[in-house]
Amino acid sequence: MEVLPEESVKTVEVNGVTLAYRKIGSGYPLLMINGFASTMDTWNPPLLAMLAVHFQVIIFDHRGTGYSSISDKPFSIPLFADDTLSLMDTLGIFSAHILGLSMGASIAQELVLKKPEVVDRLILIAGTFGGDRAERMQRETWGTLTDKSGSPVDLADRMFSVLFPGDWLATHDPWQYCPEVHEVTSAESAGRQAAAFARWPGSDDRLHGIRCPVMVITGTEDVIIPTKNSDLLAERIPGARLVLVPDAGHGLQYQCPKVLGSAIISFLAMK
Repeated sequence: MEVLPEESVKTVEVNGVTLAYRKIGSGYPLLMINGFASTMDTWNPPLLAMLAVHFQVIIFDHRGTGYSSISDKPFSIPLFADDTLSLMDTLGIFSAHILGLSMGASIAQELVLKKPEVVDRLILIAGTFGGDRAERMQRETWGTLTDKSGSPVDLADRMFSVLFPGDWLATHDPWQYCPEVHEVTSAESAGRQAAAFARWPGSDDRLHGIRCPVMVITGTEDVIIPTKNSDLLAERIPGARLVLVPDAGHGLQYQCPKVLGSAIISFLAMK
């Protein structure tokens, strides 16, 4: 596993909470928005290392996850978008490439629709526009995803079973592909995030308003955010580029970091 140079975790006060973040590399900012119940140390180091050669990568913990604090304010996808915008403003980032993964892709949609002038290019990985017209995961998958019981090893093994296709798991040890995770998300906070994601009415009828260049990318075997959702996103966002990664699941950043990193870098370098 490739290891990044140690980057100190810093914190800022935004919207009544403390958000923890890290900056890696130098150059034009690339702000990465993580997914459901995920902390910033779940980003794959080889992927971050690839991107940090070209950009100043900013990763952070959502309120209620990892090193960030929590408040009684009800969680919502627009609230997470407001937190992200406030983080950018506090850090003096007036324009950036925005990358959203999974639930983070929904947050990124709300962010660009609320304040399009701060988004240079937008990357939506394994995302959905939500609402009634989105393709939902199977109930069994959702149950596995939201089950936070047992030891850390039990939790990781359950996650592996839905992050990766069965054929890939039959020939690969996922522990060799995923980073060590030291931050935690409480069951309470994960539950509040899950409820916020489920309540999100979606962006389907607003996507036509996105005007920046957009790449939508997903694995063809994703069962957490089914692949059809990326097809639907690309259809509704004017000029969006759709990239399908063959045989990859929702954990494509671990399964094929070089493929994903190359696609991101190529898209952001396009004239």
